[in-house]
Amino acid sequence: MKVIIDLVDQIDDELKGAKKYIKLAFRNRAEHPNLADRYAELSEAEMGHVKVLHEEAASMIDEVRRRDGEPPADMMAVYNYEHKKQMDCAAKIRQMIAEYRSE
Repeated sequence: MKVIIDLVDQIDDELKGAKKYIKLAFRNRAEHPNLADRYAELSEAEMGHVKVLHEEAASMIDEVRRRDGEPPADMMAVYNYEHKKQMDCAAKIRQMIAEYRSE
């Protein structure tokens, strides 16, 4: 399913952007607090994009299951591997955002 590969790639891009923005928020917090807050907001927006794309991927896989039965095992193995990495990364980014917001 090419579309799942595209979604995985797009989620990766959004996660990279979210991580970049929250790091910039921390880096600029002392000297440019307004800019830092904007970076944190951008990070949160990117995480919102991750959520939307993840929901679409899960929905498409569920649709294939309903329509055709279980997707090919090799495709699901790759997806599950990538999904775990992405969810671990997302959890770390959410933690960074929470730390920024709590300070």
